[in-house]
Amino acid sequence: MSTIAGRTALVTGGGSGIGLGTAALLANDGAVVTICGRTESKLVEACATIGNGARYIVADITDEVAVAAAVAFAAEPSSRLDIVFANAGGSLHMGGLADAEAEAFRATLELNVTGTFLTIKHACKQMASQTPSGGSIIANSSGAGAFPHRWLPAYGAAKAGIDMLCKYAAEEWGMHGIRVNTVQPGIVADELMAPITAGGNLLEDYLEQMPISRVGEVDDIANAVRFFAGPESSWITGVNLNVDGGHHLRRGANYAKLFEA
Repeated sequence: MSTIAGRTALVTGGGSGIGLGTAALLANDGAVVTICGRTESKLVEACATIGNGARYIVADITDEVAVAAAVAFAAEPSSRLDIVFANAGGSLHMGGLADAEAEAFRATLELNVTGTFLTIKHACKQMASQTPSGGSIIANSSGAGAFPHRWLPAYGAAKAGIDMLCKYAAEEWGMHGIRVNTVQPGIVADELMAPITAGGNLLEDYLEQMPISRVGEVDDIANAVRFFAGPESSWITGVNLNVDGGHHLRRGANYAKLFEA
């Protein structure tokens, strides 16, 4: 029997990509999975793909009321939440700092940092109140938050904020048996990155900076999340884990290459 069989899990941004792949893996290992996101039709399709009784709730992670409702829904009917993958995020700005619009910069921080903060806040309150207390929270960060990727300042700053936020949460909530870690994916072949992984100057730049020179798969990230979710990592908290083929050993990608001929 799987070591997470019967445990309850919430995956934000679970309608596609890494979120969907991770939700499917957790469900296949026996977890009772709830996914959330902003688009109901996408969530319905994702639950059909996941199977294993997966459920969904529509929620915008920047809306605190919606996040609280998603956490409460995921904990039903057992009044328990064991695993949270705070995956939802993205970037609304690409380019140099001098050309950045404040609105896009703020929106990127709001989506990533505030959205992850709200998810952690309400998940920790639930996990601390249940008997026995405890649980595992994993946030989706990025290598762009650990080392500079040219032309991704808003996204990189936001992901760095997630990494530090999770360290603070790990320190504060460890007394309740709650572990908080992040994964820092490199370039992964999912819907979001398809325009890059299809080929071109930016992909070549990525591959040149990776000792294990291949594009990552969704399962590469999902398996790392699964490790943090289970008892195999029961003495690990406050860690930011690179899952990137060694990209972090070299320099970040240069997104200016998207515009080169």
